[in-house]
Amino acid sequence: MNGVTRRVLLHVGAPKTGTSFVQDILFTHREQLRARGILYPADRQDAHFLAALDLMDLPWGGLERQATGAWDRLAAEVRDWPGTSIISHEILGTASRVQVARALESLEQGDTELHLVYSARDLVRQIPAEWQENVKHRRTRTYGRFLDDLRSEDRRSEMAQWFWGVQEVPDVLDRWASTIDRQRVHLVTVPPPGASPTLLWERFAGVFGIDPTEFTPSDRANTSLGVPESAMVRRLNVELNGVLPNEHYRSLVREMLVHRNLSQRPDSPRLALPADVHVWASDLGRRWVSELALRGYDVVGELDDLVPGEPRPFADPDHCDERAVADAAVDALAIMTQEAAKLRDVEVELHGVIGDLTAQLERFRGTRTYRAKEKLVRLSETNVLARAGLWVYRRLRGRNSRPA
Repeated sequence: MNGVTRRVLLHVGAPKTGTSFVQDILFTHREQLRARGILYPADRQDAHFLAALDLMDLPWGGLERQATGAWDRLAAEVRDWPGTSIISHEILGTASRVQVARALESLEQGDTELHLVYSARDLVRQIPAEWQENVKHRRTRTYGRFLDDLRSEDRRSEMAQWFWGVQEVPDVLDRWASTIDRQRVHLVTVPPPGASPTLLWERFAGVFGIDPTEFTPSDRANTSLGVPESAMVRRLNVELNGVLPNEHYRSLVREMLVHRNLSQRPDSPRLALPADVHVWASDLGRRWVSELALRGYDVVGELDDLVPGEPRPFADPDHCDERAVADAAVDALAIMTQEAAKLRDVEVELHGVIGDLTAQLERFRGTRTYRAKEKLVRLSETNVLARAGLWVYRRLRGRNSRPA
């Protein structure tokens, strides 16, 4: 890689493999990275997400309207940069071959050295995490139905098509990397449970050419829920869908309730797979590892990281302890009540400010000067001399663009 003037690293997923914290590091330190010759082209946290929506023409709750032209702008910025550029978003993994071809063509210029980066985690951890992520995005499908959809041979459901589109490691790499030198295809594996908490970032940083000790992960994490909390939020979605706008759901439910509160409950059982699904996912993961071993990609980590470990105890979120669900619901109600009280305090304060301003305005309107100006303004609507006088007044006051 030494001596190459332009290098583009395109990170295309998968979801639930540390992508959020990697993007947070790159965005937070983008100015320091730029000073070191590494471009992370983003003027807002979701810039690469919008570019991905634009590239793949994906509908996304109205956000796609903000995305128009985002990919072309991103690609142009990358083409203009003389050093290393990094693009990262996990939904890119589901791109079609036509969309992949457009993306690669838009990034290549002259002596560009294009690298494909894909991060992967074993299926036994990915499947529960993906269902929880769906729940956090207002979905109401039960866990059992979700698992049935994934194991269906035809994969016809929207949920299954999305999951396998971003998570089926051999297929994603086949679509994205078929025209790229295999030594420039970097498969970053998520370490198994119990590994050093910094190991995954060290693997990413090594691929990106970044000192992992200089730019360290923040506290931002894409946290998981316990089983009763997941069940409670899924039921809450049933009641809120069609009633609560997306922007309020994101701030109140996903961010405040789930990420900042419910995910912190320490004693809840964590979601796992039932025994038969664990066997199926483990067998599939081993087949993937065997296939990937023959492809010659640059594996950053160990392929065996993608082989699932021993099964964990299974608690079914579709038929879990209702007392635990009720406890989670009471906690949620307490959190929402406190938030409502804070908002009520703000509302009362704002009403007070509005009342004071209204009183001041009424006092001003009662002055002789204001009444004279008001009379002049009304008269100017029908009288040429009054209109001229109003114009002179505004010029003298330096307010010719403001109403009297």
